[in-house]
Amino acid sequence: MTAARLVRPDQVAAFEAWAEGIMALAATFPGHLGSTLLRPGAGSSEYHLVYRFHDREALAAWERSPQRHDALGRAGGMVDSSRYSRVTGLESFFTAPDRADGPSRARLTVLTVAVVFVLQLAVQALVAPWVSHWPLVLRALFYAVTLVLVLGYVCMPVLTRRLARWLRPRRR
Repeated sequence: MTAARLVRPDQVAAFEAWAEGIMALAATFPGHLGSTLLRPGAGSSEYHLVYRFHDREALAAWERSPQRHDALGRAGGMVDSSRYSRVTGLESFFTAPDRADGPSRARLTVLTVAVVFVLQLAVQALVAPWVSHWPLVLRALFYAVTLVLVLGYVCMPVLTRRLARWLRPRRR
């Protein structure tokens, strides 16, 4: 889930402290996989909080919790507007910079390259003979769609759960 908030200029420091607090609170909920605060770019005051949970049920439990509602009530005076959206699949791969509570970017990259390599080999070995007569553009489109769908909906969700300890090493 992502939450975008337009923060009042005189409330930036207070909002950032509040955001760190609500991310720490979210981390105490079952199924929490990480949270990230994305700061606005030049000329903007829109912050994005990205929350990642194991599944929809874990996210729903967080969204319904009285702790979250209390925390949201404390943010009211700091923001002019808020909007929420849900993302799934590949959108959530690239939201986390290196953080103590998020996956290691380097290890996530290694995992992604390894999975793409294996999938590409499998597609080339099993499917390429059947589509070799297709025009190049159609073959490339077919390979891209197949790899992205299998990567985003099958491989990465399973592997990021199974390799969570490796992706998120404890920092000393």
